[in-house]
Amino acid sequence: MTQDNCYLLGYIVRTHGTAGNVVIFMDVDYPDDYEDLESVYVEIKGELVPYFIEDINLQKQNNAIVSFEDVNTIEKAQALVGTSLYLPLEDLEELGDEEFYYHEIKGFKVIDEAKGELGLVREVYSLNGQDLIAMDYQGAEVLIPTANDIVLKADKVNKTLLVNLPEGLLEVYLDDSSENVPDDAD
Repeated sequence: MTQDNCYLLGYIVRTHGTAGNVVIFMDVDYPDDYEDLESVYVEIKGELVPYFIEDINLQKQNNAIVSFEDVNTIEKAQALVGTSLYLPLEDLEELGDEEFYYHEIKGFKVIDEAKGELGLVREVYSLNGQDLIAMDYQGAEVLIPTANDIVLKADKVNKTLLVNLPEGLLEVYLDDSSENVPDDAD
């Protein structure tokens, strides 16, 4: 199994107790969909290693306490802290034509309704309830909120993402040297 045919489920953030349990953060919209999870792939030194789940206890804010098979000491659990967790892409539910998973849009062309083609999706960040699409535009990283009135449509066939960017969003990210000149520089 490789990362190319998997998606990121989340991360092991810390140990829990002394019996080898860990706390995982699930970077997903619906953590309840994973309450019967039987196994995950843990990224260790660039390789995906299968780990079987003995128990999973969902908590608040996308966290869960997990017991892995053969991880029964705090030392074994501590060695896993900070690792990424993956699941096979084939396990994902099929979405509608205009719906998308974030991993699917990496490399898509971003096309604004007013300004036309802007750049390529480089990454999607999930930050405290606000998901942002990272795009390179004129040498600067531009972060685009994933709100429905901004991200209008994903065309999977043509690998494009149609957006309606708020007025001035691009300009916020561009280096305008005229703004760096003091007023009394005349």
